[in-house]
Amino acid sequence: MGEMGQRTLAATSCAELLRLSMLRKKAVKAGLWPHAPETARLRVAVIGGCTLFPFSDILEHHLEAFGMACQLWVGSYDNYAAEILGESTGLRDFKPEVTVFLPASRRCVSTGSLADPVEIHRSSAETHVKELLGLCRALNEATGSEVVLTNYLLPGRMDPGPFRARSLGSPWAFRKWVNLELGLRAPAYVQICDVEHLGCRVGNLNAFDDRAWFETKQPFAPDMTGLVAREAALQIRSLKRGPKKVLVMDLDNTLWGGVLADDGLEGIELGDTSPRGEAYKAFQKHVKALMERGVLLAVCSKNESTLAVEPFERHPDMVLKRADIIAFKANWKPKPENLVEIAKELNLGLDSLVFVDDNPAEIDIVRKFLPEVEAVLLGDDPSAFVGILEDSRFFEPHNLTREDATRVDQYRQEQARQQFCAGEKDIRSYLCSLEMHASIEPFQAVDVPRLAQLINKTNQFNLTNRRRAEGEVAALVGDPRHPAFSVRLWDRFGDYGLIQILIGEVKDNALHIDTWLMSCRVLKRGVEALAINECVRLARQLNLGQVIGRYIPTSKNMMVSSIFLDMGFRLVPGTQGEVAEYELEVSDYHDQKHEISIKSRS
Repeated sequence: MGEMGQRTLAATSCAELLRLSMLRKKAVKAGLWPHAPETARLRVAVIGGCTLFPFSDILEHHLEAFGMACQLWVGSYDNYAAEILGESTGLRDFKPEVTVFLPASRRCVSTGSLADPVEIHRSSAETHVKELLGLCRALNEATGSEVVLTNYLLPGRMDPGPFRARSLGSPWAFRKWVNLELGLRAPAYVQICDVEHLGCRVGNLNAFDDRAWFETKQPFAPDMTGLVAREAALQIRSLKRGPKKVLVMDLDNTLWGGVLADDGLEGIELGDTSPRGEAYKAFQKHVKALMERGVLLAVCSKNESTLAVEPFERHPDMVLKRADIIAFKANWKPKPENLVEIAKELNLGLDSLVFVDDNPAEIDIVRKFLPEVEAVLLGDDPSAFVGILEDSRFFEPHNLTREDATRVDQYRQEQARQQFCAGEKDIRSYLCSLEMHASIEPFQAVDVPRLAQLINKTNQFNLTNRRRAEGEVAALVGDPRHPAFSVRLWDRFGDYGLIQILIGEVKDNALHIDTWLMSCRVLKRGVEALAINECVRLARQLNLGQVIGRYIPTSKNMMVSSIFLDMGFRLVPGTQGEVAEYELEVSDYHDQKHEISIKSRS
């Protein structure tokens, strides 16, 4: 993220955000800001039951500052139902990829009275939720748009006093109930922009301005408008980019208080006998919870290796154990060197890493020499560590899948495979000895969260780098125009899980490979050959004459630049450059050999 992105994230007032937006627009006119062609810009619509400026302007600025070029369509005041449901409207014609929807909060009230039974208020809340989600469904069906739906700010005034918590008919309780139901019932293509939570952070009285509503129909107080626009922009970004994968931690004064080499095992601060020790233990508990959500943990510390391991193995208050750490670098090398080695060991890009340290000098050197790594300064107050890491937002899950819960085990299994490989004389003997098995299945609804996760975080083995939000993936299930399948792999050491995706498109007597990607954990195992064999099988089944593949080069996918040629495709003359196209005659194809036993094909 550039300087404009950093300054945008640091801005706390609406006025400052509007000033930055104006500077960016001037830079665009002067040719100093990258201006993507219209076809490469994300189409974003903003609709709602309020005045949509300056919210829309600040949203656009955040997206541009985050590196997401966008084309914006802004609806008119309180006309969202007609814009969504009308047969020919500007919104439908625009065909947004993402729509930010701010429903009218004044309509979020119970139709009953305070004294009515709870069932009446529940029915009213359910009706409201169904109407909102019904509009979202209609928009998605008409345009394919993902929807970022804001929930409701809770009222901050005292009326009706303590009774607000005893009746679902009170505005406060009713909105809380509606917000909860929206989150629980939202389908995959609807993301909830949690305005209720943002209001709690800043104070509900500070989040709404009555005068601004009556005078110009502003949905929030000015600074709250900036916060909601930022939150919506971050959610849009998360639709196309996954969270970080690895948390790399310093040790001394990060996981415990004190310096292990000076204070000894008994002298470090950790545990419930002191406030600071308790804070370090709480930080470890938070880190452990991240691991259970699928975040990989690593250590990068200037320390003696044998000494650094001792607390993990011997200290009674250590929450984290040595087995939880997938890569352990305790030595006297510069930390940037160790971070590079960690990334190589895990076969991940440096931009997958987040490094945390209490020392500003170490953070500065990592930022200087490895700008791809997100470096977070924890400081010297351990009670703040959890909050700093939570508010960094690097590990927010878009969804949680079975693979997330087993990710550490999968990397442990891979380390065992590498050790086993060292004893084999040639690669084919090694692959045969792994006893690999695979299942090939068309896209299933139950797999949509994992499919979307893999599509949006895979960079190296990704031929076209096309991203799809969860709702877009769900729309591919059972679509005859887009044959799509996934591959699961397992061997004698364990289960890799769902590791490969191929999405095709049927047109012009050919099966076009729109998306082909694979987890780098299974490179050179033969899964690539298995995928092309299956692709050709599907083409024959559909009586198609050709399979067409595309390779769009990026800074991270050069490793697959020759994959189609390796699989027997022919380069289409004149297509090299930004997009290289390859073709394969189905009638001439003979299955590629591999050492994988196919156990099922649905």
